[in-house]
Amino acid sequence: MMNLDAVFLARLQFAFTVGFHYLFPPLTIGLGLLMVIMEGRFLRTGDYQYEAMAKFWTKIFGLIFAMGVATGIVMEFQFGTNWASYSRYVGDIFGAALAAEGIFAFFLESGFLAVLVFGWDKVSPRMHFFATLMVSLGSIFSAVWIIVANSWQQTPAGFELAHQTLADGSVLTVARLTDFWAAVFNRSTLHRLGHVLVGAMIAGGFLVLSVSSYYLLKGRHVDFARRSIRIALPFTLVFCLLALVTGDFQGRNVARWQPAKLAAMEGLYRTQAHAPLHLFGLPDDAAQTVKYGVAIPGLLSYMVHFDAAQPVTGLDAFPPEDRPPVGLTFQSFHLMVALGMFMILLTLVGTVLLRRDRLFGQRWLLRLLVVAIVAPMAANQLGWIAAEVGRQPWIVYPNPDVPGSGLRTTEASSRAVDAAEVLSSMILMGIVYAALLVTWLYVLDKKIKAGPESPEELAAAAARRTGGWVQAATVLPGRADSLTDAPPRERR
Repeated sequence: MMNLDAVFLARLQFAFTVGFHYLFPPLTIGLGLLMVIMEGRFLRTGDYQYEAMAKFWTKIFGLIFAMGVATGIVMEFQFGTNWASYSRYVGDIFGAALAAEGIFAFFLESGFLAVLVFGWDKVSPRMHFFATLMVSLGSIFSAVWIIVANSWQQTPAGFELAHQTLADGSVLTVARLTDFWAAVFNRSTLHRLGHVLVGAMIAGGFLVLSVSSYYLLKGRHVDFARRSIRIALPFTLVFCLLALVTGDFQGRNVARWQPAKLAAMEGLYRTQAHAPLHLFGLPDDAAQTVKYGVAIPGLLSYMVHFDAAQPVTGLDAFPPEDRPPVGLTFQSFHLMVALGMFMILLTLVGTVLLRRDRLFGQRWLLRLLVVAIVAPMAANQLGWIAAEVGRQPWIVYPNPDVPGSGLRTTEASSRAVDAAEVLSSMILMGIVYAALLVTWLYVLDKKIKAGPESPEELAAAAARRTGGWVQAATVLPGRADSLTDAPPRERR
């Protein structure tokens, strides 16, 4: 019978649940800001096509939000089941961060969600726009506090070590919060937060581009799709370019405070000046080199220090037991970067063609945009894999200013949970998650195929509600105009 490792299975289960959960928050964060832009344009112009856009994407947002909440709750339960030792160690810090997330983010987001989804005809237009804005801010604030908690694991600060004597006489070491704001603004919070939010905006933008391109290829909701692309494409390009900037800041921060992680990301086995930047390759731990690699000499040193002659710390500076797994860290990081460059190229070409009024006739590009939603979703997952695997063997990275700090992953698991229990729960969760995913995809597909309401229907409904008059739409060759002559929403 196979000898099962409880710690390995607990790590695998947490990776599975976190990875599944993280399919949804980036989409809601990015889509939420786009909904604010769309509804804001409707308030400003009175153009009912923008209301149709805002209402359609609100339905999609609500469906994604529901999945994010359901999968996020399950993920947090594992702190108390599989990772009890870790929870005791970080409880004083994580309790503060997660409480702040609940008070300042989740209550804000969920409190206005009902108004966003069901309040189109129940509240004033300005109040509904305010609800949309609050839901978008709530999703961003939620990310802020989760990143604070995770960044503290990467670069812990604002704490001291305390020792507790248990009933059996054993001594337990825990991290005790001493400075809340130092813990919040630890050495990596702002760098990581910027990069995560940028990645979320890219995911939301590509979702809008994917669905809108699908409509254009099918010849349905043409004006809706064109206007959605005109909003989402430059939006996505800007954030794709910002990903380069935030990624550079984050990389240099990792080089300073987690040099072993950077060395694993780049397959740098020995400390050296003129350190090369690998484009691709296969790390070989036995040979201490990257096989079949293509690298640019000196570029890693220059990117870290702005001086190619400066040395970059390699894996040889750390004991073997303190080195992260190189292969998975290296490949996930480089695949993320490759996908990022692909998305920049794709959105740049699309924006140029859009400016020249040639995009909508390029069916090859529209087909590519339909499936390109996979790129930001995969890049977000790969970025987290590189960050979390690259932190190993530490679940809480040591702080050089606090002697004896740091918690190894092997020491963080629950001693009362055995491998068979973890495996059985993982199988059951896999079955439930598979059913959830199939159901979610089915409902999402139905909503996308049903499409948005027409601006004519929205204008007629507004006229019926107010007893007012709405000017009829003008039909131009090849497309329905979107009631640009309709009165602003405030006049209904």
